[in-house]
Amino acid sequence: MTTPATQATLSELENHGEFIARHIGPDDTGTAQMLKAIGATSLDDMIQQVAPASIRKNALLDLPAAMSEAEALAEMRRMAGRNKVLKSYIGQGYYGTHTPGVILRNILENPAWYTAYTPYQPEISQG
Repeated sequence: MTTPATQATLSELENHGEFIARHIGPDDTGTAQMLKAIGATSLDDMIQQVAPASIRKNALLDLPAAMSEAEALAEMRRMAGRNKVLKSYIGQGYYGTHTPGVILRNILENPAWYTAYTPYQPEISQG
């Protein structure tokens, strides 16, 4: 604990346990308390109570083995390599032109030309 006269270190300011509590989920004690509150004896019992049998899948999912981050990135690169790079014809017929700065500033960059906002004008609103 630090006093107002001292500066806390970074390790003192970090709360490593907070991540686990927020993202990993409840521990066995917390799970037991929740199950007791809803009247279920186990997580499987809770699922039986809340999910209709017609939509539950009892068989295990046929998932491939887990990959490391490097393997997953290599697989995504392999899949992305199958993409075809096609030519876009959007904008054909448009030719680059020079627009003078005064036009850019006063028309194209002026929000009054392209927004529905009307500034407050008391003399008009009061008749």
